[in-house]
Amino acid sequence: MQAAFIQALTQAHQQAPAPLPGPAFCRLADQLLQLLFPERNTRPLVGAPEVEAELQRWQTQLTTLLRVVLPTEPAAAVATTCLDRLPLLREALLQDAAAIVAADPAAQGLTEVISTYPGFYAIALHRLAHALVQLQVPRVPRLLSEYAHTRTGIDIHPGARIGPSFCIDHGTGIVIGETAVIGAHVQIFQGVTLGALSVAKHLANTKRHPSIEDHVVVYAGATILGGSTVVGSHSIIGGNVWLTASVPSHSRVYHRAQIHVTRTEDPTADIVFSI
Repeated sequence: MQAAFIQALTQAHQQAPAPLPGPAFCRLADQLLQLLFPERNTRPLVGAPEVEAELQRWQTQLTTLLRVVLPTEPAAAVATTCLDRLPLLREALLQDAAAIVAADPAAQGLTEVISTYPGFYAIALHRLAHALVQLQVPRVPRLLSEYAHTRTGIDIHPGARIGPSFCIDHGTGIVIGETAVIGAHVQIFQGVTLGALSVAKHLANTKRHPSIEDHVVVYAGATILGGSTVVGSHSIIGGNVWLTASVPSHSRVYHRAQIHVTRTEDPTADIVFSI
C-alpha cells in the first residue's frame, strides 16, 4: 500500500466534519409525526401533561442532535422555533390530507391517508425539511428528504416551495427540484418530474425548476422543465407530456399517442418477442 495514499486518507479523516446522526434524526422525524397525528402512534397519549412532556422531550432531543451541525445557542433557538411552529405544520398537513381524500376515490378518509399513504408521508417530511431550510440548518434537510425518498420513492428537494392542500396520488417516481414553486390545491401523479433544462453547476443559484400555479393537475409521467416555465392556474397537464415552455391558465396539454390495435383468431401466434 502506497504511503502517500495512506497519508491522504489519514488527512481526509482528520478534516472530516462531525458525522451526522442520520438514523437518530429520522427517528425523531417519525416521532414528531406520531406526536402530531395519533393515527400514526401505536399508543395515543393520554392527557395534556403527557402530551406536553412528549413535546418538550422532542424539543430537547432536537436541540441535542442539531448541535452536530450548529453551535449550541443557534441549535437551541432553532429547536424552540420548530416547536413554536408545530401548530402551523399540523394544520398544513391536515389540509394536505384532506386534499388527498377529496381527490382520491379510493381514500377511505383522513385516518387512512395519514396512517398509510406514502404521498402524505413524503409531504409531511418535506414540510419539516423545508422549515429547517428556512432556518438555515445545513445537511439535515437533505437527510430527511432522502429518508422520505427511500421509504416512498418520492424525491422532493427540501428547497422546493409547496403551497397548501398539496395532493400526491400514488407518487412513485415523482421528482421535484430545488427551485420548483408549487401553488395551492395542486395534484401530482406518479412519475412526474419538475426538473431543470440544464444541470450546469454555474446555474446553482438561479431558478432552474418550473412554477406550477394554483389548482393544477399533472398526470402520470409528465415532465415539466425549466426555471422560466410556468403552468398557469386551473390547467391540466396530461400523462407523458414533455413541456419546456409556459402555458396560460385553464390550458389543457396532452400527449397524443399513436396506438394501433389489430386482431387475429390466435393473437398469441404473433408474439415473437425475444428477451
